[in-house]
Amino acid sequence: MKTNYKIALFLLLTTLVSNLWAQTKPNVVVIYTDDHRFTGIHALGNEAVRTPHIDKLTDTGVAFTNTYLMGAFTGATCMPSRAMLLTGKSLFHLKNLGRTIPEKDVTMPEAFHKAGYHSHIVGKWHQDRNSISRVFDSGGKVMGLGAYLVDHYRMPLWDWNKEGKFTKDNAYLLEYDDHQNIVKSPFTSKKYERGPIGTENNGPHTSEIFADEAISFITQYKEDNPFFMYVAFHAPHDPRQAPEKYKKMYPVSKINLPPSYLTQHPFDNGDMFIRDEKLAVWPRTEEVSKEQLSDYYAIITHLDEQIGRVIASLKKSGKYENTIIVLAGDSGLAVGNHGLMGKQNLYDEDGIHVPFIISGGAVTHKGKREDTFCYIHDIFPTVCEMAGVEIQSSVEGKSMMPVVNGTQKSVRDYTYHAYKQYQRAYRKGDFKLIEYVKAEGEWKGDKNVKGSRVTQLFNVKNDPWETQDLTIFPEYKEVLETMTAEMKKAAVSEGDNKEAIGYGFDFWDYYQTF
Repeated sequence: MKTNYKIALFLLLTTLVSNLWAQTKPNVVVIYTDDHRFTGIHALGNEAVRTPHIDKLTDTGVAFTNTYLMGAFTGATCMPSRAMLLTGKSLFHLKNLGRTIPEKDVTMPEAFHKAGYHSHIVGKWHQDRNSISRVFDSGGKVMGLGAYLVDHYRMPLWDWNKEGKFTKDNAYLLEYDDHQNIVKSPFTSKKYERGPIGTENNGPHTSEIFADEAISFITQYKEDNPFFMYVAFHAPHDPRQAPEKYKKMYPVSKINLPPSYLTQHPFDNGDMFIRDEKLAVWPRTEEVSKEQLSDYYAIITHLDEQIGRVIASLKKSGKYENTIIVLAGDSGLAVGNHGLMGKQNLYDEDGIHVPFIISGGAVTHKGKREDTFCYIHDIFPTVCEMAGVEIQSSVEGKSMMPVVNGTQKSVRDYTYHAYKQYQRAYRKGDFKLIEYVKAEGEWKGDKNVKGSRVTQLFNVKNDPWETQDLTIFPEYKEVLETMTAEMKKAAVSEGDNKEAIGYGFDFWDYYQTF
């Protein structure tokens, strides 16, 4: 009898401790936006874009104002960006350019699952099908798995499938019937395999769909263990569509262009004619750039409204006070800056400077701004440490919590960036160095290939839009020499070589030749 009593008491105590743990561990909601530059949040960039809900996250949490995408070896920069976020790996240690997540790389949702969390996904997935079904316990509507229509109102979607069966035949579009009820329509219908074709009159916007799915999960979640939810919005990625209400907020005639606006880029950066750069005519007239920026602001404000709805559902359900909310963007976007439209570059706002905010009721630090250098792959360990979850050994990023807690001033002395074999950048202190190489013909290892090289040096503190190249001024000669030497050392330290990239040649082959 005594043995049975002890067993029963042990089980009771175990249950009580487990329930107490579940009640104290915070829920985590990671919101990841697409092509959302740092200045695309009003509270951070003080631009004309209206983002009241995200601004409130900034005011009630911690904003990391020097967070960067390390770079990409593909024009679809959101693919490696998401791989870095989810795995905590650096750019040079991703598999298959970030397209594939190997099982040995424990992802953020898997780390939280190991800690007793239920993991859930809503929205965009840019990696392989096997990994999405492996790393999440459940999901809502997802996109980006082999069928893509360039249209926010007619986006191919899948219902969650634990077996990873996201075939094109199973993809569908959501549309309104005559009574505005949402119905499914098979994506494989020929009439849908083009875009953009939709409007707010015949289909819900992707931001609305994903917000609805997140709200549904929050409302219906009744389990004792906490949840980790990854909400990956497709906005404000092009096409920059938003309901007319939001478009009217930004009359083209009242749009002011940033200081870095140019009609065209001053030289060939190596990838001038990629898809994103074909979204607007050359030269980039003021009218065209204002139209693009107006549309960009409109879709961001619409996105902000949907994020506000998700936050409101957390509050209404009583879960907000025990929830950590993380908001970050996957890349910058030019939209006319430096004569560019896309994000295939290493300028700050045009390509690599992103928002990163940690907020929510479970966050004790309110209204803090941290300007220490930070990468997207540092988000994973930072959120883990804040939530009390073990940081996995496969993670290479560094937690920012020592900075937030005041025990360290910084965790990184510099940032290093790469775009394909064409561009490299190095940031330290107030200065940023960007190097470009452009080959004429195919590299064959004999160093006989012809090409060109361009160098830029900016004082980013004084010139955040990177408008004044300092390389021509003799007073910056020493700074340029120091930055160049340090960038070469950083390349070796970070593992930037042809073996890591997989091209058979790399930037440094060209750099040493020209």
